[in-house]
Amino acid sequence: MTVVRAALVQSEWTGDKESMIEKNLEYARKAAADGAQVLCFQEIFTTPYFCTVQDTKFYDTAEEVPSGPTIGRVVDLARETGMVVIAPIYEKVDEGTFYNTAAVIDADGSFLGIYRKTHIPQVEGFWEKFYFRPGNLGYPVFDTAVGRIGVYICYDRHFPEGWRVLGLKGAKLVFNPSATTRGHSRYLWELEQPAAAVANEYFVGAINRVGREDLPDTDYYGSSYFCSPRGQIIDGIASDTKDEVVIRDLDMSLIEEVRRHWAFYRDRRPEIYEEISGL
Repeated sequence: MTVVRAALVQSEWTGDKESMIEKNLEYARKAAADGAQVLCFQEIFTTPYFCTVQDTKFYDTAEEVPSGPTIGRVVDLARETGMVVIAPIYEKVDEGTFYNTAAVIDADGSFLGIYRKTHIPQVEGFWEKFYFRPGNLGYPVFDTAVGRIGVYICYDRHFPEGWRVLGLKGAKLVFNPSATTRGHSRYLWELEQPAAAVANEYFVGAINRVGREDLPDTDYYGSSYFCSPRGQIIDGIASDTKDEVVIRDLDMSLIEEVRRHWAFYRDRRPEIYEEISGL
């Protein structure tokens, strides 16, 4: 598949889980009607991003994956639209074991698997270790109807090692669903992910939440975008204040062109990188 039409959804919290899910599913249907073949929602798209506080009531919002109701609806959505869908969700394994997870559903509704957020921050305003265990599945790459896809989640993006592992495993498109606030990391948003895209020579879809939520210290700035293997943002970024569905055509032949021009994979020296793991 030479050109993949890909979509990102950034959407403001509606105030309740059911209307939030329904709004996002409707955005996805509209994207599919516009020809989108693959789509990713924002980080834990079904709820507010509760990590600005530490409150056990939010444990009740977690669901089993894939047997929970939300992923069941996403499976139906994928089957209905013929679109690959990445659904980031708060995953419950058992009482007391929770993960920040993204489920990957193929275009025929097949459940392909999950990625669990690897790096979990615990700093003021991002009390994530209160809610999530660190991911334990490594960096899977999923063979989908539109090619090989990887997922990295929010804080993961600050760590270059996972980006590289996804590239080495053959990912051609990596999604990074996020929840990051205006005063915290805005200056990094258009820096890190294009840098990862060019360093690893694949496409990146960067999705951020948008708007204020009914919790303290929430002012999400949206600005979702795709960037190319050249590290260039493709046709601009989304609004920093409003809901938006970003749809872009990704010419996958550009990956081979860039890898022949900048032969980063050829010129790697893994035999001298071993000391990284011991430092």
